[in-house]
Amino acid sequence: MTSDMRAATTGTGLADTPTIVLVGHGMVGQRFLEALAERGLTATHRVVVLGEEPRPAYDRVHLTSYFTGTTPDELSLTDREFIARHGVELHLGDPVTAVDRQARTVTARSGLTVRYDTLVLATGSFPFVPPVAGRDATGCFVYRTIEDLLAIEEYARAGAVTGAVVGGGLLGLEAAGALKGLGLATHIVEFAPRLMPVQVDEGGGAALLRTIENMGLTVHTGTGTQEILTGEDGAVTGMRLSDGTVLATDMVVFSAGVRPRDQLARYCGLPVGERGGITVDERCRTVGDPRVFAIGECAQAADGRVYGLVAPGYEMAGTAAATIAADEADRSSFTGADLSTKLKLLGVDVASFGDAHGTTADCLDVVYADARSGTYKKLVIGRDGELLGGILVGDAEAYGTLRALTGSVPPVAPEQLVLPAGSGGPAQLGPSALPDEVVVCSCHHVTKGAIRAAVTEEGRTTVPEVKKCTKAGTGCGSCLKVLGQLVDAELEAGGIEVDKGLCGCFAQTREELYEIVLALRITSYRALLERHGRQGARDGDGCETCKPAVASIIASLAPSIGADGHILDGEQAALQDTNDHFLANLQKNGSYSVVPRVPGGEITPEKLIVIGEIARDFGLYTKITGGQRIDLFGARVEQLPLIWARLVDAGFESGHAYGKALRTVKSCVGRTWCRYGVQDSVRMAIDLELRYRGLRSPHKLKSAVSGCARECAEAQSKDFGVIATAGGWNLYVGGNGGATPRHADLLAQDLSDAELVRLIDRFLMFYIRTADPLERTSAWLERIPGGLGHVRDVVVHDSLGICEELENLMAAHVANYRDEWAETLGDPERLARFVSFVNAPDTPDPVVGFVAERDQIKPDLPLLTLGRPPLEGSASR
Repeated sequence: MTSDMRAATTGTGLADTPTIVLVGHGMVGQRFLEALAERGLTATHRVVVLGEEPRPAYDRVHLTSYFTGTTPDELSLTDREFIARHGVELHLGDPVTAVDRQARTVTARSGLTVRYDTLVLATGSFPFVPPVAGRDATGCFVYRTIEDLLAIEEYARAGAVTGAVVGGGLLGLEAAGALKGLGLATHIVEFAPRLMPVQVDEGGGAALLRTIENMGLTVHTGTGTQEILTGEDGAVTGMRLSDGTVLATDMVVFSAGVRPRDQLARYCGLPVGERGGITVDERCRTVGDPRVFAIGECAQAADGRVYGLVAPGYEMAGTAAATIAADEADRSSFTGADLSTKLKLLGVDVASFGDAHGTTADCLDVVYADARSGTYKKLVIGRDGELLGGILVGDAEAYGTLRALTGSVPPVAPEQLVLPAGSGGPAQLGPSALPDEVVVCSCHHVTKGAIRAAVTEEGRTTVPEVKKCTKAGTGCGSCLKVLGQLVDAELEAGGIEVDKGLCGCFAQTREELYEIVLALRITSYRALLERHGRQGARDGDGCETCKPAVASIIASLAPSIGADGHILDGEQAALQDTNDHFLANLQKNGSYSVVPRVPGGEITPEKLIVIGEIARDFGLYTKITGGQRIDLFGARVEQLPLIWARLVDAGFESGHAYGKALRTVKSCVGRTWCRYGVQDSVRMAIDLELRYRGLRSPHKLKSAVSGCARECAEAQSKDFGVIATAGGWNLYVGGNGGATPRHADLLAQDLSDAELVRLIDRFLMFYIRTADPLERTSAWLERIPGGLGHVRDVVVHDSLGICEELENLMAAHVANYRDEWAETLGDPERLARFVSFVNAPDTPDPVVGFVAERDQIKPDLPLLTLGRPPLEGSASR
């Protein structure tokens, strides 16, 4: 497997050529080879690499992306042309078993012996498996290599229902995400009192715990694994925890940390640290032999620490290469590293940087926490106002800027850096706030000045070009957002046009694609891609960015361009987000919710009785929501058409809780009942909800109408809100609640009914026309050039001369509205998708079960994870 990756080793003078032997070909090993090549050592030395794994270096940082479609080849970091061009002899699947320091030779498992002048150990680390009984049973795995992932995937797909991960650190949460993605009910067992104990504090751990448990995972903290239980066949059946709990599980993944692979050093007499790691000096030379170097996770650095992150490993690789080259111009040394890190674990952003735990004397914490949204932000501030570090959970958008500002006094008050929009922040600190000497990419120690120079002096005009030139963004990837901002800022400052295309498939923005679809009446994603996609993407299948974005555009414009419009028909069905596939919201145990529309929150007793009877007959959980309607939870996918048939017969329509569309228009009772009301808010709310129902948009839309200034309907927290006045109606836009609440802005006041509807028509269609994918009206209003003033000019004063077109587009939507569920019930082909198993359409999903609570049902998640059938009396149907 290595013949095509190895240069010829025969030739005159080979015996006289100094030889560098690299043991290990992981991420750090590959970086070391690149550092050798940069210093010209591959031209003057023979370079031999012996790796244990059967494949060349790959991106272990993004290993879990394999479960979301990234192939092993796409994870590879090894350029075959690089290996051949530099004459590197690469031996894969042939680990070194012995080092003879006296003879200066290494011997591989195959019997191959290579003499060295310089030996570099980059053997990495191995997964720590707690010494518990049963740890070698069938169904026990570690989570470290691509081969590990392939084995986990094969075993899970062979019939496993439940999985458990031992370890709640970085890799443990990634492993849990992999098991969840494979469809397994998943437990996480962490000995420490919180998840990610090294990176986050108690507050951050609590926010992370809430978010992960809301995803349907079961977390056990403050307890360890005591024993792996097995059946007669030797396969895993469960695990016993130190607190006495017994979990039924079909497989166990150990991800409880790593240990340095320092066995070779031990065998050949090189000093190792008390807790492992080959002891090296500040030049990465082993303490016992200056001809032998150790880099990466196998080494104990000069500060006495073993670093498990890729950035310190890369820095050590560069230091070792400079030392071997005797590079007088590069007297770099490695005496310690920045442990800042940013990851997306189970879809949750988690980041820590600098003195995250506040160990500096007299430091202060600035904390923002929102338990509802799972957001936690903490900044550690020194006595003189210096930013020392921080922790971000749930929202790590500002990580790149904050990490770069660490060690300096920020240009704004610390609280402005953590507060959400509408609460005095966050401060918009872009690239201009960073000095040139700030390190943007800690993996490769690339400064802002170096990135700017790559653009202004070397003519690099894209992020990939700057990455190749500077190596910024090629490590952990956490600096990519700031990198992109810097590149765009420099290009724009130099008068160069910036590629702001939607994605790698389209060079156009979403707004430009909207205009193309509307002008050319393009009714399919495939036609748009083939005619207007980037040249290299036209024969492809598109990506997860552009497919739902284009689907939304086509759905929004369907009546005006002649498209069918139903999201379950033809190509449109394949482009939709998860919830749209079944016209219902997927819940945490695999069941679905049913949300009929209740316009304005007004409902008759007869319709209330219908909802109650349906909930009773199908055993559904009922909840009155903040949107003034009734949600029904716990429906199986095959029950959805049966439930909706009865709802439609009773006059209900889809509430579109599953789609990026109008959700609700709340109302107070208004002047009809309330002695303070000045207008009929219920009537207006009903009129607006019926007018805009089914309107597909870049993000969900919420609205409310209050009958007086007391604002009982909370209209100023909505995408468009209406408040009654003695002279008519005031219209507010761009508000939202959620993780980043924003107070809506007044667009126009004292409007008549007709004027109000006309302005809302224009506002919504202008938003749909110009917003980015998944951009709420609040974010759009803050991003769009000119902000509220520009929007007011366009929709109130018709400054662009497009208001008639916007009104016509809305009129077409209103005239052509069709209830999606009513249409679905009349089409056998659409109904055929509502099954749990395509190959067994009459078989319900066996893992969807419920237990009783407060005279209703709730998901039987603990029971499911034990692998037993629901108890008698549960609502498993």
